[in-house]
Amino acid sequence: MSTKYQNLINGKWVDAQSGETFETRNPANWSEVIGTLPKSAAADVEVAVKAARAAYEKWRLVPAPARGDIMRKIGDLLVQRKEELARLMTREMGKVLAETRGDVQEGIDTAYYAATEGRRLFGHTVPSELPNKFAMAIRVPIGVAGIITPWNFPLAIPTWKMFPAILSGNTVVFKPASDTPATATALVQLMHEAGLPDGVVNIVHGGGGAVGNAITRHPDVDLISFTGSTEIGKQITKDSADTLKRVSLELGGKNAQIVMDDADLDLALDGILWGAFGTTGQRCTATSRLILHEKIYDRFMDMLVTRTKKLRLGDGLKPETEVGPLVNEGQRKTVQSYVEIGQNEGAKLVAGGHAAKGPGLDGGWFHEPTIFSEVTPNMRIAKEEIFGPVLSVLRVTSLEEGINVLNDTIYGLSSSVYTRDVNKAFVAVRDIKAGITYINVPTIGAEAHMPFGGVKQTGNGHREGGWTVYDFYTEWKAVYFDYSGKLQRAQIDNY
Repeated sequence: MSTKYQNLINGKWVDAQSGETFETRNPANWSEVIGTLPKSAAADVEVAVKAARAAYEKWRLVPAPARGDIMRKIGDLLVQRKEELARLMTREMGKVLAETRGDVQEGIDTAYYAATEGRRLFGHTVPSELPNKFAMAIRVPIGVAGIITPWNFPLAIPTWKMFPAILSGNTVVFKPASDTPATATALVQLMHEAGLPDGVVNIVHGGGGAVGNAITRHPDVDLISFTGSTEIGKQITKDSADTLKRVSLELGGKNAQIVMDDADLDLALDGILWGAFGTTGQRCTATSRLILHEKIYDRFMDMLVTRTKKLRLGDGLKPETEVGPLVNEGQRKTVQSYVEIGQNEGAKLVAGGHAAKGPGLDGGWFHEPTIFSEVTPNMRIAKEEIFGPVLSVLRVTSLEEGINVLNDTIYGLSSSVYTRDVNKAFVAVRDIKAGITYINVPTIGAEAHMPFGGVKQTGNGHREGGWTVYDFYTEWKAVYFDYSGKLQRAQIDNY
């Protein structure tokens, strides 16, 4: 059954001013229309930003612990509706129900963490260099936050951004991905129901060109948080430069798992299957490269290919399904194009490589889990983000070589090393150029109370998650109290 969804602007559910709409569909069964959405434009963004700006002047004055109380209520509602939200998410973007439940759980964890931060937005007190003078630094909110999120984690990633933004005293204009607008709308509806005042959170549906650009270029939007491709992230940086917006970018990755010759191979095998083919490879932290020590290369490849060919594809709502569909036709075409690129480059296709066909698969955008062996570091399939179930396997002779191969991309998000040698593990942590390094764990599995983000062209230095995200959503203000009763000239004549 199809549902009509709307924008939420200043506490009211409204259509796009143009009256135009678009559809969201089930990628496992493309004939199933989940809902219709308003196809918004710059005029709709204008109204939303105006509402957020007006709401900010009141919201910033609400005590942070009281803002935290609303975060707690949001978390409680997410707990109550976890299964409902997970099933909607699986229908809308395809990943298996166990994963969408985890997606909601990340939102729950983030809500409760934000609730506690309402009593922990710590400042600093420091000694003054002058007598009878007090010095401190406090956090203050910034203003209106533009939030632009992807489709692969349609609930978790918006919570990573919106919850700390709102808890810090900012207001939000939120543009979710047009592939997963129903999940995003259900989240915002729940947030509003929890007691957020009108205008604190606003959702505007539509494409990146019409809605996203209007947000990033708007002079009354003070900061932007974006997760998506490196190409779009660079454009957002340019668009935001004229008004010197604060911008947080979480961009592409080409993550690798190194398996050393002393590793627990069964554990490493479980890790690579989950890292490469969980979410059908559609994660910024997905394991896109596997770097194997030459001594275990042949044995591990046999294990990997055998297990990969047994993975069960299908509708993510079915309990037996292990790998769901790609999100849309375009994404499957991208994956197929990279399969051709890998073959033309001389890599050896040892598993998968085709659009998946058969009962229960023909109506959706399914693709076989795909593995290339004999990949070299200079191949495109070893350097470019594919965002699908394609794994490139490379051979190395040492940990040092493995780290050099791992680092040899423009990206630096997540990394993984499997070894029983603690000394090698510490060398890897020191020398790998990535924002996240796992030891004996796959490249996916970040936790809500830890910093999340990457280096090089994976981002611009900010982090999501944990305590670090609050540095992005707040400004530092230095405050001085002089109770000496006379003029004291700091940094002028004290010495």
